Amino acid sequence: MSALAQTITKVSVKVQTLATVGAIVAAVLLPQIFHAVGAVSGLGTALGETFLPMHLPILLVGLTAGPVAGAVSGVLAPLASFALSGMPTAAMLPFMMVELLCYGLFAGLLRTTRIPSLGKVILAQIGGRLVRTGAILFAVYALDSTTISVATIWNSVVTGLPGLLLQWAILPLLLYWIENRTKADA
Repeated sequence: MSALAQTITKVSVKVQTLATVGAIVAAVLLPQIFHAVGAVSGLGTALGETFLPMHLPILLVGLTAGPVAGAVSGVLAPLASFALSGMPTAAMLPFMMVELLCYGLFAGLLRTTRIPSLGKVILAQIGGRLVRTGAILFAVYALDSTTISVATIWNSVVTGLPGLLLQWAILPLLLYWIENRTKADA
């Protein structure tokens, strides 16, 4: 087991709580930065929709602090963001909450596996997107929702490809840095 995995398995409730709060704050602030840059550049919210900045801290907290911290921050971050900024929109809020909850939960469940970091990120992304897809399909077909369409599923995947690539690049590097820092501190 790697030093990171050994350290993570022993994460105290206090550290998990602080990590959860930090992830929520980061998941609220990062999209605002992207939206501000988008507003200045004339792109509006397109940068946030493309680079998925809210996903980064949720995946990271799951991978480092575990499934509870990941799931709690995943469900509360979009809710806090909506309460403070009105984003994501009311129509997208429940789907973002479900998706990010699953990202954090799945990343946390994978944190101590012997899968490479990139594999953990990809599996958590796939799991979160599949559950989100199921939630959207349920809303459209079982609940007859007219506030969201099935086309949203494919559009969000295509639009968010740069964000997925960013997560694939940044998260394994952050985990590598955390693991080496943990080794240096031991």
